[in-house]
Amino acid sequence: MTAPVLVGVDGSPGSIAAAHWAADEAVRRDAPLRLVHAWPWLTDGRDAFADEEAPPEAARRMLADAAEAVRGRRPGLPVHTDVVLDAAVDGLVAAAGDAGLLVLGSRGLGGFAGLLLGSVGMATAARGTVPVVVVRETADRDETAGTGAEVLVGVDTRAPDESVLAFAFREAELRGARLRAVHGWDLPPAFATVGFVPTPPELGDLEALEAKGLALALAGWRERHPGTEVVEEVRLGAARALVEASATADLVVLGRRRRPHDLGPRLGRVAHAVLHHAHAPVAVVPHD
Repeated sequence: MTAPVLVGVDGSPGSIAAAHWAADEAVRRDAPLRLVHAWPWLTDGRDAFADEEAPPEAARRMLADAAEAVRGRRPGLPVHTDVVLDAAVDGLVAAAGDAGLLVLGSRGLGGFAGLLLGSVGMATAARGTVPVVVVRETADRDETAGTGAEVLVGVDTRAPDESVLAFAFREAELRGARLRAVHGWDLPPAFATVGFVPTPPELGDLEALEAKGLALALAGWRERHPGTEVVEEVRLGAARALVEASATADLVVLGRRRRPHDLGPRLGRVAHAVLHHAHAPVAVVPHD
Protein backbone atom coordinates (compact mmCIF):
# COMPACT_ATOMS: atom_id res chain seq x y z
CA MET A 1 0.00 0.00 0.00
CA THR A 2 1.25 3.49 -0.83
CA ALA A 3 2.38 5.42 2.25
CA PRO A 4 -0.25 7.95 3.32
CA VAL A 5 0.02 11.69 2.98
CA LEU A 6 -0.37 13.16 6.47
CA VAL A 7 -1.50 16.72 7.15
CA GLY A 8 -1.66 18.57 10.45
CA VAL A 9 -5.01 20.30 10.98
CA ASP A 10 -5.89 22.74 13.76
CA GLY A 11 -8.95 24.38 12.23
CA SER A 12 -7.11 27.49 11.07
CA PRO A 13 -7.56 28.69 7.47
CA GLY A 14 -3.91 27.87 6.84
CA SER A 15 -4.31 24.27 7.94
CA ILE A 16 -7.45 23.84 5.82
CA ALA A 17 -5.56 25.16 2.79
CA ALA A 18 -2.81 22.66 3.62
CA ALA A 19 -5.38 19.86 3.84
CA HIS A 20 -6.65 20.61 0.33
CA TRP A 21 -3.09 20.79 -1.01
CA ALA A 22 -2.29 17.47 0.70
CA ALA A 23 -5.44 15.92 -0.76
CA ASP A 24 -4.36 16.84 -4.28
CA GLU A 25 -0.95 15.33 -3.54
CA ALA A 26 -2.56 12.15 -2.24
CA VAL A 27 -4.58 11.85 -5.45
CA ARG A 28 -1.40 12.28 -7.52
CA ARG A 29 0.35 9.58 -5.48
CA ASP A 30 -2.70 7.29 -5.36
CA ALA A 31 -2.30 7.35 -1.59
CA PRO A 32 -4.71 7.73 1.33
CA LEU A 33 -4.92 11.03 3.18
CA ARG A 34 -4.64 11.21 6.96
CA LEU A 35 -5.81 14.31 8.82
CA VAL A 36 -4.16 14.62 12.23
CA HIS A 37 -4.79 17.03 15.08
CA ALA A 38 -2.35 17.16 17.99
CA TRP A 39 -4.18 17.93 21.24
CA PRO A 40 -1.61 19.32 23.72
CA TRP A 41 -4.10 19.95 26.53
CA LEU A 42 -3.93 16.29 27.47
CA THR A 43 -0.19 16.39 28.08
CA ASP A 44 0.38 19.58 30.05
CA GLY A 45 -0.52 18.46 33.56
CA ARG A 46 -4.29 18.37 33.06
CA ASP A 47 -4.42 14.78 31.78
CA ALA A 48 -5.83 13.60 35.10
CA PHE A 49 -9.11 15.21 34.01
CA ALA A 50 -9.16 13.71 30.50
CA ASP A 51 -10.16 10.34 29.13
CA GLU A 52 -7.52 9.27 26.61
CA GLU A 53 -10.03 6.95 24.96
CA ALA A 54 -12.36 9.85 24.21
CA PRO A 55 -10.51 12.90 22.84
CA PRO A 56 -12.39 16.20 23.03
CA GLU A 57 -15.47 16.28 20.86
CA ALA A 58 -14.44 19.68 19.48
CA ALA A 59 -11.26 18.18 17.99
CA ARG A 60 -13.17 15.27 16.46
CA ARG A 61 -15.79 17.61 15.00
CA MET A 62 -13.15 19.92 13.55
CA LEU A 63 -11.40 16.99 11.84
CA ALA A 64 -14.72 15.62 10.58
CA ASP A 65 -15.57 18.99 9.02
CA ALA A 66 -12.14 19.17 7.36
CA ALA A 67 -12.50 15.62 6.04
CA GLU A 68 -15.95 16.40 4.63
CA ALA A 69 -14.60 19.46 2.83
CA VAL A 70 -11.76 17.44 1.34
CA ARG A 71 -14.00 14.55 0.25
CA GLY A 72 -16.45 17.00 -1.31
CA ARG A 73 -13.84 18.08 -3.84
CA ARG A 74 -12.26 14.65 -4.35
CA PRO A 75 -14.84 11.85 -4.26
CA GLY A 76 -13.25 8.46 -3.78
CA LEU A 77 -10.15 9.66 -1.95
CA PRO A 78 -9.62 7.59 1.23
CA VAL A 79 -9.56 10.10 4.11
CA HIS A 80 -8.82 9.13 7.71
CA THR A 81 -8.79 11.31 10.82
CA ASP A 82 -6.91 10.97 14.07
CA VAL A 83 -6.42 12.97 17.27
CA VAL A 84 -2.92 12.62 18.67
CA LEU A 85 -2.59 13.18 22.41
CA ASP A 86 0.65 15.11 22.33
CA ALA A 87 2.14 18.55 21.82
CA ALA A 88 1.91 19.74 18.24
CA VAL A 89 5.49 19.25 17.03
CA ASP A 90 6.16 16.01 18.94
CA GLY A 91 2.81 14.56 17.93
CA LEU A 92 3.11 15.42 14.24
CA VAL A 93 6.70 14.18 13.93
CA ALA A 94 5.79 10.88 15.61
CA ALA A 95 2.57 10.44 13.62
CA ALA A 96 4.45 10.94 10.35
CA GLY A 97 6.74 7.98 10.98
CA ASP A 98 4.95 5.74 8.44
CA ALA A 99 3.85 8.54 6.09
CA GLY A 100 5.32 9.40 2.75
CA LEU A 101 4.85 13.11 3.31
CA LEU A 102 3.88 15.49 6.11
CA VAL A 103 2.02 18.68 5.13
CA LEU A 104 1.48 21.75 7.31
CA GLY A 105 0.00 25.20 6.95
CA SER A 106 2.51 27.99 7.27
CA ARG A 107 0.62 29.63 10.12
CA GLY A 108 -1.78 28.05 12.61
CA LEU A 109 -4.19 29.41 15.19
CA GLY A 110 -1.35 30.72 17.33
CA GLY A 111 0.03 32.97 14.59
CA PHE A 112 -0.66 36.64 14.08
CA ALA A 113 -1.44 38.65 10.96
CA GLY A 114 1.65 39.08 8.80
CA LEU A 115 3.45 36.05 10.24
CA LEU A 116 4.72 34.00 7.30
CA LEU A 117 5.77 30.87 9.18
CA GLY A 118 4.69 29.79 12.65
CA SER A 119 6.77 28.07 15.30
CA VAL A 120 5.14 24.68 14.74
CA GLY A 121 5.90 24.73 11.02
CA MET A 122 9.48 25.82 11.61
CA ALA A 123 10.18 23.23 14.32
CA THR A 124 8.48 20.39 12.45
CA ALA A 125 10.39 21.14 9.25
CA ALA A 126 13.61 21.03 11.29
CA ARG A 127 12.76 17.74 13.03
CA GLY A 128 10.71 15.78 10.51
CA THR A 129 11.97 12.33 9.55
CA VAL A 130 10.01 12.41 6.27
CA PRO A 131 9.70 15.23 3.74
CA VAL A 132 7.75 18.14 5.23
CA VAL A 133 5.78 20.52 2.99
CA VAL A 134 4.79 23.94 4.31
CA VAL A 135 1.84 25.47 2.45
CA ARG A 136 0.93 29.14 2.62
CA GLU A 137 -2.75 29.98 3.02
CA THR A 138 -2.80 32.40 0.11
CA ALA A 139 -0.65 31.76 -2.92
CA ASP A 140 1.06 34.73 -4.54
CA ARG A 141 2.57 32.82 -7.41
CA ASP A 142 2.90 34.88 -10.57
CA GLU A 143 0.76 32.91 -13.03
CA THR A 144 1.81 35.14 -15.94
CA ALA A 145 5.56 34.89 -15.41
CA GLY A 146 5.94 31.31 -16.62
CA THR A 147 4.20 28.69 -18.70
CA GLY A 148 3.07 25.32 -17.40
CA ALA A 149 3.66 23.53 -14.13
CA GLU A 150 7.09 23.78 -12.57
CA VAL A 151 8.92 22.21 -9.64
CA LEU A 152 11.91 24.13 -8.32
CA VAL A 153 14.77 22.35 -6.57
CA GLY A 154 17.74 23.92 -4.86
CA VAL A 155 20.94 22.04 -5.69
CA ASP A 156 24.12 22.13 -3.64
CA THR A 157 26.64 21.26 -6.35
CA ARG A 158 29.37 20.50 -3.81
CA ALA A 159 27.28 17.85 -2.07
CA PRO A 160 24.20 17.03 -4.20
CA ASP A 161 21.97 14.66 -2.27
CA GLU A 162 20.28 11.71 -3.95
CA SER A 163 17.13 11.80 -1.80
CA VAL A 164 16.49 15.49 -2.47
CA LEU A 165 16.87 15.11 -6.23
CA ALA A 166 14.84 11.89 -6.26
CA PHE A 167 11.99 13.66 -4.46
CA ALA A 168 12.13 16.63 -6.84
CA PHE A 169 12.14 14.50 -9.98
CA ARG A 170 9.25 12.40 -8.68
CA GLU A 171 7.20 15.50 -7.90
CA ALA A 172 7.87 16.86 -11.37
CA GLU A 173 6.78 13.59 -12.94
CA LEU A 174 3.63 13.37 -10.81
CA ARG A 175 2.62 16.83 -12.03
CA GLY A 176 3.80 16.47 -15.61
CA ALA A 177 5.92 19.52 -14.83
CA ARG A 178 9.32 20.76 -15.83
CA LEU A 179 12.02 20.74 -13.18
CA ARG A 180 13.96 23.94 -12.63
CA ALA A 181 17.22 23.15 -10.85
CA VAL A 182 18.67 26.27 -9.26
CA HIS A 183 22.13 26.50 -7.80
CA GLY A 184 22.62 29.67 -5.80
CA TRP A 185 26.23 30.49 -5.15
CA ASP A 186 28.10 33.09 -3.15
CA LEU A 187 31.49 34.70 -3.60
CA PRO A 188 34.26 33.09 -1.55
CA PRO A 189 34.49 34.73 1.91
CA ALA A 190 38.18 35.38 1.27
CA PHE A 191 37.20 37.96 -1.35
CA ALA A 192 35.55 40.13 1.29
CA THR A 193 38.43 39.61 3.70
CA VAL A 194 40.99 41.04 1.31
CA GLY A 195 38.59 43.57 -0.21
CA PHE A 196 38.69 41.98 -3.67
CA VAL A 197 35.80 42.90 -5.98
CA PRO A 198 35.69 40.72 -9.10
CA THR A 199 35.18 42.38 -12.47
CA PRO A 200 32.23 41.34 -14.70
CA PRO A 201 34.48 39.02 -16.78
CA GLU A 202 35.79 37.42 -13.60
CA LEU A 203 32.25 36.98 -12.31
CA GLY A 204 31.37 35.34 -15.61
CA ASP A 205 34.25 32.89 -15.23
CA LEU A 206 33.16 32.01 -11.70
CA GLU A 207 29.55 31.54 -12.79
CA ALA A 208 30.66 29.27 -15.64
CA LEU A 209 32.43 27.04 -13.12
CA GLU A 210 29.29 26.90 -10.96
CA ALA A 211 27.17 26.07 -14.02
CA LYS A 212 29.52 23.22 -14.90
CA GLY A 213 29.13 21.82 -11.39
CA LEU A 214 25.34 21.96 -11.69
CA ALA A 215 25.41 20.16 -15.04
CA LEU A 216 27.57 17.40 -13.58
CA ALA A 217 25.28 17.01 -10.56
CA LEU A 218 22.24 16.54 -12.83
CA ALA A 219 23.75 14.51 -15.67
CA GLY A 220 22.83 11.09 -14.31
CA TRP A 221 19.37 12.24 -13.30
CA ARG A 222 18.64 13.54 -16.78
CA GLU A 223 19.49 10.11 -18.17
CA ARG A 224 17.22 8.33 -15.68
CA HIS A 225 14.32 10.71 -16.33
CA PRO A 226 14.38 11.44 -20.06
CA GLY A 227 10.72 12.43 -20.09
CA THR A 228 11.21 15.30 -17.62
CA GLU A 229 12.17 18.70 -18.97
CA VAL A 230 15.04 20.05 -16.88
CA VAL A 231 16.06 23.70 -16.80
CA GLU A 232 19.39 24.52 -15.17
CA GLU A 233 19.91 27.90 -13.59
CA VAL A 234 22.83 29.42 -11.71
CA ARG A 235 22.35 32.60 -9.71
CA LEU A 236 24.43 34.64 -7.32
CA GLY A 237 23.02 34.49 -3.78
CA ALA A 238 21.58 31.15 -2.68
CA ALA A 239 18.51 32.13 -0.64
CA ARG A 240 17.57 35.09 -2.83
CA ALA A 241 17.89 32.98 -5.97
CA LEU A 242 15.41 30.39 -4.70
CA VAL A 243 12.94 32.94 -3.34
CA GLU A 244 12.89 34.85 -6.62
CA ALA A 245 12.57 31.69 -8.71
CA SER A 246 9.71 30.45 -6.50
CA ALA A 247 7.41 33.11 -7.98
CA THR A 248 6.70 30.82 -10.96
CA ALA A 249 6.93 27.46 -9.16
CA ASP A 250 4.22 25.07 -7.98
CA LEU A 251 6.56 23.56 -5.39
CA VAL A 252 10.02 24.37 -4.03
CA VAL A 253 12.21 21.46 -2.90
CA LEU A 254 15.07 21.91 -0.44
CA GLY A 255 17.31 19.58 1.51
CA ARG A 256 17.94 19.54 5.26
CA ARG A 257 20.92 17.70 6.64
CA ARG A 258 20.29 15.38 9.58
CA ARG A 259 23.16 16.41 11.80
CA PRO A 260 23.40 16.63 15.58
CA HIS A 261 23.61 20.10 17.01
CA ASP A 262 24.14 21.37 20.52
CA LEU A 263 20.80 23.17 20.38
CA GLY A 264 18.94 20.32 18.71
CA PRO A 265 17.79 19.87 15.08
CA ARG A 266 17.76 23.05 13.07
CA LEU A 267 17.29 24.41 9.58
CA GLY A 268 20.14 25.86 7.58
CA ARG A 269 20.11 29.56 6.73
CA VAL A 270 18.94 28.99 3.15
CA ALA A 271 16.03 26.74 4.14
CA HIS A 272 15.10 29.17 6.92
CA ALA A 273 14.96 32.12 4.52
CA VAL A 274 13.09 30.25 1.78
CA LEU A 275 10.46 28.91 4.18
CA HIS A 276 9.75 32.45 5.34
CA HIS A 277 9.70 34.17 1.96
CA ALA A 278 8.93 31.69 -0.84
CA HIS A 279 5.87 32.35 -3.02
CA ALA A 280 5.03 28.63 -3.33
CA PRO A 281 4.71 25.60 -1.03
CA VAL A 282 8.12 24.45 0.22
CA ALA A 283 9.17 20.82 0.71
CA VAL A 284 12.04 20.21 3.13
CA VAL A 285 13.62 16.79 2.54
CA PRO A 286 15.80 15.39 5.33
CA HIS A 287 19.02 13.66 4.28
CA ASP A 288 22.26 12.38 5.80
